[in-house]
Amino acid sequence: MRMPLASLASLLLLATAPAPAQGLHVLKTLPVGGPGGWDYVTLDSARHRLYVPRFDRVMVLDLDGKVVGTIPGTEGVHGVALAPDLDRGFTSNGRSQSVTIFRPSTLEVLGRMKATGAGPDAILYDPFTRRVFSFNGQGKDITAYDAEKGTVVGSIPLGHKPEFAVADGKGRIFVNLEDASEVAVLDAQTLKVLHTWPLAPVEEPSGMAMDRRHRRLFIVGRNRLMAVMDADSGKVVATPAIGAGADAAAFDPGTGTAYSSNGEGTLTVVRQDSPDAYTVLEQAPTQRGARTMALDEATHRLYLPTAEFQPAPVPAPGAPRQRPAMVPDSFRILVVGR
Repeated sequence: MRMPLASLASLLLLATAPAPAQGLHVLKTLPVGGPGGWDYVTLDSARHRLYVPRFDRVMVLDLDGKVVGTIPGTEGVHGVALAPDLDRGFTSNGRSQSVTIFRPSTLEVLGRMKATGAGPDAILYDPFTRRVFSFNGQGKDITAYDAEKGTVVGSIPLGHKPEFAVADGKGRIFVNLEDASEVAVLDAQTLKVLHTWPLAPVEEPSGMAMDRRHRRLFIVGRNRLMAVMDADSGKVVATPAIGAGADAAAFDPGTGTAYSSNGEGTLTVVRQDSPDAYTVLEQAPTQRGARTMALDEATHRLYLPTAEFQPAPVPAPGAPRQRPAMVPDSFRILVVGR
């Protein structure tokens, strides 16, 4: 039977059309092992390394998961900040109320600086002022350090618990205030709080990322919402839905995509249609516990640490719920991409 021309044309179009793009998924798993929990991971794109805090040390891995070095003596470490222009790195040591200084080129420990407040958590290098900032959760303040001299410059009282922060490269720093559901805007030079902006309807903000070109902040909350905020006015322009247990955000300027890593075992993918319009593309499956991440803007891949967990213990009546213990030697890094 002779096929109608219209049907033949349709078949030809289907045959030549590109295959639909595969969604984000776990490309491979890097087995790392070793004792200790983890928090924020940091990617050094120039050296193709991952800095992974593991409570009393920072593991330094290549992007295939091989250990290339260790930064010791970082009690209660939460995060790592890199100053590539100075060949300096800094760790926030929550338990010892200190910041360790090291040299990324050799991983040599150079010294320590004492924080002005208890519980240094997030840590950030601002290239505009060449200062490092530790965000002290228990002290409810921020310590500013001279990154080159290794000295304390001053402190900024907040009155609320700082969580994660970003710098815009022009002398402004934005930090989430977790217990107030607000964002504080700081002048990195004068160490003054310029504004405090509400995040409603987002609650208990944790991770933050920034689109510096369009001046938009991406802030994930514990109530399964992401706030997209105008970094000049403080206006919340969008609130796309995300997964549960979010603790980190990322923005890829090369693809115009924002991400939320969710402890429930998903990665929320949000497309930027315009600076004020956003579409949730997918909730890509990862693994339970994969709540923080690092983005490689060159390859557009994400690196998410997690582990296997034992069943959660049943709490006694009236006692708080306890976290499940990690299965020994099960720590790994998930590499997510297309």
